Amino acid sequence: MVVLGIDPGSRLTGYGVIRQDCGGFSVLACGVIRLHARSSHAERIGQIYRELDKIIADFRPERVSLETVFLSRNVQSALKLGQVRGAVIALAMNRNLVLHEYAPREVKSAVTGKGAASKEQVAFMVSRMLALNPIPQPYDVTDALGIALCDLLRGESRNPFRPLHAGRKGGSSWSKFVCASPDMVIR
Repeated sequence: MVVLGIDPGSRLTGYGVIRQDCGGFSVLACGVIRLHARSSHAERIGQIYRELDKIIADFRPERVSLETVFLSRNVQSALKLGQVRGAVIALAMNRNLVLHEYAPREVKSAVTGKGAASKEQVAFMVSRMLALNPIPQPYDVTDALGIALCDLLRGESRNPFRPLHAGRKGGSSWSKFVCASPDMVIR
């Protein structure tokens, strides 16, 4: 099973691709999509869509896991984040991938055992569980890896969003931001 975890953001979008086999996990790729401050919001959404599409083409995940929207006092920020999430959801459905969504507390609980864990605690536990040294930076990366781990630990019991059509499309070669080798497995 290969899962793509995504921590959506309107300035930084973290991603992590994890494979589970033989009872262990291995990181295939992880990183952030850095969005240009001078770009319009529409251009940023397009960049996120294109770069995640390349990652999906290269690593062929069976599932995409995404963090749900959190409550925000800033309406504009929440709206922009919702638009980014919409683009990710559309991409997953266009690529015929199963999509699971997780609340931040659920991810923290799955990874650290505490739903109120700090970003530092999540980063530490994710790096321990995946044998990553040093801890990937920024926290958007470890958050995305945590979302993918949460899906691998809890995803089978979820009601996923399923695409209407079966089958997957091919893609291009892209390996930017690879942070661990595919043979790094934790048992």
